[in-house]
This record gives sequence, structure tokens and C-alpha cells, in this order.
Amino acid sequence: MTVVVATFYRFVRLPDCAELRSPLLEFCQSRGLMGSILLASEGINGTVAGSSDAIAALLTQLQKDPRFSALEAKYSTAATLPFERMKVKLKSEIVTFGQSEADPTQQVGTYVDPADWNQLVEDPDVVLIDTRNDYEVAIGSFERAQNPKTGSFRDFPSYVQTQLDPKQHKKVAMFCTGGIRCEKASAYLLNQGFEQVYHLKGGILKYLETVPRAESRWHGECFVFDERVAVRHGLEPGTYDLCRACGHPISTADQTSDRYEAGIVCPHCYDSLTPEKRAKQKMRRQQLLQKQELKS
Repeated sequence: MTVVVATFYRFVRLPDCAELRSPLLEFCQSRGLMGSILLASEGINGTVAGSSDAIAALLTQLQKDPRFSALEAKYSTAATLPFERMKVKLKSEIVTFGQSEADPTQQVGTYVDPADWNQLVEDPDVVLIDTRNDYEVAIGSFERAQNPKTGSFRDFPSYVQTQLDPKQHKKVAMFCTGGIRCEKASAYLLNQGFEQVYHLKGGILKYLETVPRAESRWHGECFVFDERVAVRHGLEPGTYDLCRACGHPISTADQTSDRYEAGIVCPHCYDSLTPEKRAKQKMRRQQLLQKQELKS
């Protein structure tokens, strides 16, 4: 069976989000879906994997609610299920930003279709910003994009306050993995007085899915938050693995380093790994291998 991976989000008022949790979890589990869905009073955000029929059933079920009637999903495939279980969680935000004035239900920037993105970012007057975190930017980004060097999305407002000026930066274009972070980032910039704010509709994933490789301005791979770790053009599986100790994507070159030990440590966390953490990682690694042996 080909595994379908669907990502989706929708900013919409959900005062009854707690009541939606259990029925949604039961629906997903009954159809063998795996992944994670976040619910908050500001909307829904999910990535789920399973059969094409199960994915279609979930989207149909969600769209029965008028608040999700315009919900759109982005699709890719995987050789095996990239998640181990199904989770539906209640959160204060569906993407953590910590700025109440950034409300995508009130205002957002101008959406730019992937087919029109190249023309926009080639404009020398446009400041192009990658809103993702530093470890994501490190494995791939667009040409001439600024890296805010954030450790988390919560750090992005500080970058805006210190590095951007609405009087100087008249046109700002932003992008992220699937589009959700740019919804909040663009709402925040508009609130701060920036007038021409653009963001890539559907995010990097939609761009890599629809823009021909020969026309692409993307370099490298795109980090994704599941067991695939990264994808390339056409949403083909990437070449990166994930360090189980620090969560950093690791390249094939990283895996040849004398600072790499599979499942325990990588060059990115070698200097900060305590003896206690190393022992814990070794134990976890052994447990994982034992589970794999039982399955085989």
C-alpha cells in the first residue's frame, strides 16, 4: 500500500475545540490513520498519514463542519507510515508565536501562488525572508533569502524588531514549510506597520510539488516534521536522517564523522551531550532495536 501523507491547517474561531478532540481522534483511529492534529481556539493544524481512502474520508468529515469547508490539504507519499501513533492535542495556539496581535482571522499578507513566486522574489526591491528555524534553513532555502537564525518561531518578532523597518523595507516576502507560520508572521508585520507583505501560498511544499525543477529557485532540501525528515523537488524523499538526541537533521557527511553514533549523538550535539543523556540515548537505542527485532 502506498502511504499518503496529508498536511492541512485552517485559522478559524473554534471556541468548542475541546469538544472536537475525542470524536476526531476516534474517527482517525478507526481508519488506521497515524499522525498529529492540533486544535486550538484559533483553528486546526494537522499532518496525518494512511491509505488514500482514509485520508479522503477524514477531509470529507472535517469539511462537513462549515468552519472547515474551505480546508485544503497538501499531499505527498511515503514508503511506510512516517508516524507511530495518532494524536489529537489541545493547544493554546496551532503554531506557537506568542503574539496575540498576530491574528490571521483578522488580517494576513497577500498570498502568492507558486507559479508567480519566482517573478516576485526576483524583484530587487523585495526583502525575502525564510521564517523557519535555523536548523531548517541550513539544509535548504530560496536564493537570496534572509535567515533570521531563530531557534524557535517565538524568536521571529525579535528579528523583526531589530532587523526590519517598515519605512525602509517597503516590500517583504516570506515563506515557510506549509504556509502556516507565514499566516502569523504576515499578520504580525501588518500590525507593525509594514504595508506590502507577501507570503508563498501553500509554502515550500506546494512550490516543490508544482514548480518544474528547471524553473526552481529552491536550493537543497526541505525539512519536514515526520520520519521522512526532508523532501526534494516533486516531494521525493530527501537524503537527511534525524539525530534522535537533539532532533537536528543530519547529512550523509555528518554520519561519517567521528562525532556521530547512530541513535545516540551527532556532530551538532556532540559537545553538549552529557554522560547522563548519552546513557539515556543508548538505552533508548537498545529498546528501539529490540522492538524492530520483534517486528521482524
